[in-house]
Amino acid sequence: MLWRARSTSIPPPPEAVVDRTTRSRGTRRTRRAGGRPLVLALAGVLAAGGLVALTPVAQAADSELARNGGFESGLDGWSCTAGSGAVVSSPVHGGTKALLATPAGSDQAKCSQTVTVKPNSAYTLSGWVRGSYVYLGASGTGTTDVSTWTQSAPDWQKLSTTFTTGASTTSVTLYTHGWYGTGAYHADDVSLFGPGGDPVQIPAVPTGLAAGSPTSTSVPLSWPAVSGATSYKVYRGGVLAGTATGTSYTATGLAPSTSYSFQVSAVNSAGESAKSGAVSATTTSGGGGNPGLPAHALVGYLHASFANGSGYTRMADVPDSWDVINLAFGEPTSVTSGDIRFSLCPATECPNVESVADFKAAIKAKQAAGKKVLISIGGQNGQVQLSSTAARDAFVTSVSKIIDEYGLDGLDIDFEGHSLSLNTGDTDFRSPTSPVIVNLISAIKTLKAKYGANFVLTMAPETFFVQLGYQFYGSGQWGGQDPRAGAYLPVIHALRDDLTLLHVQDYNSGPIMGLDNQYHSMGGADFHIAMTDMLLTGFPVAGNTDRVFPALRPDQVAIGLPASPNAGNGHTTPAEVNKALDCLTRKVNCGPYQTHGTWPALRGLMTWSINWDRFNGGEFSRNFDAYNWS
Repeated sequence: MLWRARSTSIPPPPEAVVDRTTRSRGTRRTRRAGGRPLVLALAGVLAAGGLVALTPVAQAADSELARNGGFESGLDGWSCTAGSGAVVSSPVHGGTKALLATPAGSDQAKCSQTVTVKPNSAYTLSGWVRGSYVYLGASGTGTTDVSTWTQSAPDWQKLSTTFTTGASTTSVTLYTHGWYGTGAYHADDVSLFGPGGDPVQIPAVPTGLAAGSPTSTSVPLSWPAVSGATSYKVYRGGVLAGTATGTSYTATGLAPSTSYSFQVSAVNSAGESAKSGAVSATTTSGGGGNPGLPAHALVGYLHASFANGSGYTRMADVPDSWDVINLAFGEPTSVTSGDIRFSLCPATECPNVESVADFKAAIKAKQAAGKKVLISIGGQNGQVQLSSTAARDAFVTSVSKIIDEYGLDGLDIDFEGHSLSLNTGDTDFRSPTSPVIVNLISAIKTLKAKYGANFVLTMAPETFFVQLGYQFYGSGQWGGQDPRAGAYLPVIHALRDDLTLLHVQDYNSGPIMGLDNQYHSMGGADFHIAMTDMLLTGFPVAGNTDRVFPALRPDQVAIGLPASPNAGNGHTTPAEVNKALDCLTRKVNCGPYQTHGTWPALRGLMTWSINWDRFNGGEFSRNFDAYNWS
């Protein structure tokens, strides 16, 4: 379990007394604080008596400012994180509808809206809630942001608080949310009462959109800020590609040597501007790519340094079905040394092991036949933590030595266990600060630069380190979560232009939430479809829509599976494997999960392992060879 109860971190109740009086939907207050009706009455008496009275400065009348506070129009005007909000017809406090929001994982089920206000003005925020640990608050006030909460409300309870806006504040954000690990909560009749601000105008069309220096798979974009805009939408070829809260955006997942056209629009609560003029950019021919791989490739791990129940397979005996052969494993001399060593299985453990000379000759023969042979670093027992620059440098030196000695084509990163984790406070996958992450990225970039464009780079993370990042990232905003959650995401993101293949291990996994906000379990087509869809669609990390992990190209993605029931938990039958491929490449045989696209260029499959497939009569590889990709 990634969350844990944090009763010591829950703030104490506000000192203000909560108003529990009822107010029917639609009632509007007509009495202002400060006795303004008395001032107006006195002014009228003076005027009637022929006396001259000083006229008070005109102020906007108080009114109800929350839009659709009773949720009678669904979620119109509201935005809920990670799809956590829904509208129900029972229970309700007033009218016929209410909000039902469900926290999940690290997501607190926050529902919010932005409201236009006046500077230097007083406001009252209130709402009715049911549930445990339900919060109501306002942010962006320009003075002190406020919130109020209830620990337990088995029936409707009113929450209320007040705030005063700052001298330049023209909008505030109202929100309600629950708490980690608690059940769903209800909210209804949310009200913000006070003077309304000037109507928000749709922002002007952005100008000056410019493209920076492209890579083979990405184009950086920038533009001047537009007054009144709260976010921007970026379009590629006229189709929405992403959003940005600032004035820059990097389009990723592009094809090498391809021309693209981009536009941007400005957005605020009033709406979206027209699109800007288009700017074009052409990606370079270098970068990661897939050097020398077939359109659809089969990747397998060869037990080269150890034996287990599947038996030892000589390199020369690896069947021709396998396009990428990952040598398992290079392992460190100690967890933090960064010094990686590889040697063939000792004859005492593997009686049929070949000589080093024969092994090297077999590698050359495989390469001559168009196969790629990589060194895989890590594995279940090979914990690697590059926690220092010395370890980083030792990693580069020792891995280079292995690649050179055996004449290998590249590197597979199979860091498992506690190799990768995020330090507390390292919350943005786009700019990691944890040394084990930063040093790994730096080391791989150094190796890529050393060996050039044909260097093959693959990764085999577990779902815990990738797709779980949709719900959890590191130790979370307040700590307490498993710091390994989603920890591969910054590595993948930083190296996406150099990455040849990502084949996440869709096995030995617990249930993982997909983009449909439902949990999916391993062992059938549904799991592979949902997990792969996340990689090819992209997803907000830890539910934060401002931090979206961009989609990978389909030719960069393969599905990782165990080759037989003996190889790992979550074995998938050939029929189910084919269903997953059918759905992802042709959108047929999908079952209940609806993918966000169709990807005929999906690269292929990875398995643990070549040895276990031979032990199982070659069922996995034969099924791949027979599959009709067209």
